[in-house]
Amino acid sequence: RRVFLDKGFCSKPVFNVLNQHKLSYVTPIPVRGKSGGVRSLFQGKSRKTSYTFNSPKHGQYTVQAVVVKRYSKGRYGRHKSKWFAYAVTGWPVGVLPAQVFELYRQRFGIESSYRQMNQVRARTSTRNPVIRLLLVGLAFVLPLAWFWLRGAIPQGFHRRLLALLALGGLQGVVGWWMVSSGLTHDVKVSHLRLATHLALALTTLSALVWTALDLAAHARGEGRARLTGWGGLALGALALQLLYGAMLAGLRAGPVAGAGWLNWQAWPLMQGSLFPTGIDWSQGTVHALLYDPFLVHFVHRWWAWIVVAVLVVMARRLRAAHRAASVALHTAFGTQVLLGIATVMSGVTLWVAALHQLTGALLLVAVTWCAHLMGRSKTLD
Repeated sequence: RRVFLDKGFCSKPVFNVLNQHKLSYVTPIPVRGKSGGVRSLFQGKSRKTSYTFNSPKHGQYTVQAVVVKRYSKGRYGRHKSKWFAYAVTGWPVGVLPAQVFELYRQRFGIESSYRQMNQVRARTSTRNPVIRLLLVGLAFVLPLAWFWLRGAIPQGFHRRLLALLALGGLQGVVGWWMVSSGLTHDVKVSHLRLATHLALALTTLSALVWTALDLAAHARGEGRARLTGWGGLALGALALQLLYGAMLAGLRAGPVAGAGWLNWQAWPLMQGSLFPTGIDWSQGTVHALLYDPFLVHFVHRWWAWIVVAVLVVMARRLRAAHRAASVALHTAFGTQVLLGIATVMSGVTLWVAALHQLTGALLLVAVTWCAHLMGRSKTLD
């Protein structure tokens, strides 16, 4: 059990009470003045240390401290460092300063959720979520019904379009299930529900692209493509990579590797190590693979290169007959890798991270296109 306190509780009597009850705690150390005091610790890298208070009322007393260095975007796009200091006790030896920072942010999120309760509402024609979902559904159902009744849907595509419509409805249900996890215990949603929501959205996107390509082939008098083994391998490998990317975002695990442009301690290393320290294995490997921010970041980072190897082979197989698709695939995964590295080095700057996510969706479109071309070639053969 841990206690997360506001900086106003950073005093010797409070620490004595917590120690008497054997409670682990984290509280920010107030930073006062332009020099001296806790500012003397703001140099070098994030680390664990100790700090001695000089209080006129309570005298000198020393606490265990964690100093965290973060990067933020300053004026004119320049990046500057920002320091945080926390008084801590009772924490496992393997816990890193970055983890302390992220865990304390969760306390701030809980407070924010109480302040924003019944204050933040979307502007719509109705506040009833059932009616809003119904209106969105009608926006898709009515056009489909129109084309169906007019006989404009080619033979063999009716069930597929109904399945796509069902995926869209399921997306709304999963979206509410995801959002509801951020309305109870924390201002942020469950990372597993976020990954489920994104996986369903990307599945729908890939199915839409595949269906559009099949319809285009039908208009040319060609048959529908089938999913080949290599196409399935490429889509499956990319799906796992995107799933871990969503989990990484949900856990806010981007900064755990460190930050700084051309800082090789943050990439290709993580906090100066090839394999991150501080992974919590206490609840088993499966739990760590799903919940530990360091391990999730590590898997997302290095599984990407397996995906790249698979996509390189796929692009080379298509180069002779479909050069445009091969170039598009190379461009998409090359850009995605560079943006992933930039996201880490920038300290997860918002616009870089958003561009990384957008390019991930475009990469999925490119892989679906290439998988469709491989399946169409087999069909024609």
